[in-house]
Amino acid sequence: MQLGTITLLGYDLDAWLVLGFAAQGLFFMRFIIQWIATERAKRTMIPIAFWYFSMGGAMLLLVYSIHRADPVFILGYLLSMIIYLRNLFIARRKPQSPASD
Repeated sequence: MQLGTITLLGYDLDAWLVLGFAAQGLFFMRFIIQWIATERAKRTMIPIAFWYFSMGGAMLLLVYSIHRADPVFILGYLLSMIIYLRNLFIARRKPQSPASD
């Protein structure tokens, strides 16, 4: 599937590359969320939003990896998604304290 390409600062950007960068940004946001929660609580925290950002970023990066036909990243994101899904499942079963949201 060929999508439109634009040139920006000497680089050819197509929709797949934009998707890859957007996915990486989403994946990166999980660290920001975790950092903010930890600073607020003054102790290490992993809020539920961390797992949602992890899952969303991993899903989009998996799509990008499949498009790029990169077996290393395909396997990596598939396996990590199992961990993220399991953590989300556990979090939904157990009530969250206000400090961890």
